[in-house]
This record gives sequence, C-alpha cells and structure tokens, in this order.
Amino acid sequence: MIVSETELSVICKNCGSEVSPYITECPYCGVRLRKRAPKLERRGDALEVKPRRWPRPRIFRRRRTGPPGSFRPYATLAAILGSAALLLAQKASGDPLTAFGGLIVPVEGQWWRFLTAPFAYVDVGYLFVVAVGLAIFSIGLERRLGSVATAVLLVACGSLGMLAASGVASAQGEIEVIAGGNGMALGAVAAWFAIRRSEARHAVDEEYDLIGVVVVAAVLLALPIFDSTADVFAGLAGGAVGGLAGLAAAALRGSDTGH
Repeated sequence: MIVSETELSVICKNCGSEVSPYITECPYCGVRLRKRAPKLERRGDALEVKPRRWPRPRIFRRRRTGPPGSFRPYATLAAILGSAALLLAQKASGDPLTAFGGLIVPVEGQWWRFLTAPFAYVDVGYLFVVAVGLAIFSIGLERRLGSVATAVLLVACGSLGMLAASGVASAQGEIEVIAGGNGMALGAVAAWFAIRRSEARHAVDEEYDLIGVVVVAAVLLALPIFDSTADVFAGLAGGAVGGLAGLAAAALRGSDTGH
C-alpha cells in the first residue's frame, strides 16, 4: 500500500477534519487518534506499509519475568504430594492417624505434631478440597513470593492453626485428634487475596474474582462439618496468619516498587 497525498480517509471525532490514516494525532486539534502509527518501509521512490505480524496466542508466549520454564511451584507441590504420600501410607498400613502425625489433644509434650498434623489426613475428600485450594491460590502466591517464603508461610499457617485448635480443645477439656491442612489452605487464600488486592489497587486494569475467593474460603471453613479431624479454629487461625503475612508482603512489595 503506497502512501500518497490523497489518502485522507480518517475522520477526527473531535473536530471532524479528514486526516491521514498514518498519523497518531490530529494536526488540526491535537487529539490522539491511535496509539501508534503503522511502520513504513521505503521501496524505490514510494513508502509502503510494513506487513503487520500478528501476535502468537497467549499459550505460546514466553513469560517475560524470567527464562522460559523457570518457575516451578515446589512448595505447593511438596505440600500436596507429601500429604498424599502420607495418606497412602496410612491406608496401606491400616495404622491410626496418630501414627502418621495427627495431633492428639492433650498434646503431652509431642510438640512436633503441630508441624506434622497439617499434612496428615484420614479422608481422601478432605485432602482433595485442600489440594484444590492450594492449587488455585498457593501457586499464585508462590509465583509472587518464591518457593522458600511460600513454604515457610504454609507451614506457619498450618502449625499455628493447629496450636490454636489445640488450645481451644484443651480449654474445653476435650480429648480429640485434629489433622489436615484447612488452616494451611485458608492461610494461602488470605495471603493471596491481600497481595492481589494491593496489586489491583495500584493498576486500573488489574481485576480478581472476589466471589471465587469467598466461595473457596467458605468451603474450607465448612470442612469440619464433613470431617471430624478438621477443626474450625485451626482454619480461622491459619487464615488470620496468612492474611497478616499477605498484608506485610504487599506492603513490602509496594515499597519496593515505589507505590
């Protein structure tokens, strides 16, 4: 396509003047007409529009945050696969949940159970719900914070949730077994939400599905209704720890980027 003086086929919406389709601003009123002008190349004595390359589909684009294939959600995979391995071993052996890290209340000095209980399950359905929550939110969290920080956060949410559940059960004089990662998953949801909300506040085109976050959080909170080893106080405490950690991370990320 050759550029000539007669190619005035664009009408400025502001002043109504007819202008060239190869300019970005109206020469009469200064209103911006398009983001960028087409690239031109000289062929002989004439200028021709350089053929436009259409962008590849998103699934074929490389991430610009690092080398291709550099991100691996190791912390999230370890939490899910480690729990699945413990569940398979427990089912294969037929031993009780307490033999595979379940938290016994009263604790009686076995403090290590606070660390192992979030990864111990007696029911596949319970593990599946937690795994879905982690897959949705923990991976996004790990992409922002890194594997080490995410692993520490998940363990903190799970173990501190177990500590809170144990304290409530001991205060009520109850003897029970508490296990599962509902506190861990709720912590991941809360931390992701805090960081994502901060990101959306600083960018007009950044959006997130609030309804989806609420639905996942509600399902995780309702797990004690369907599984006796899940504890609502473990979930609430884990979510609170994750939320506070997410707010702190969002503040640090905002200060680093100058927001």
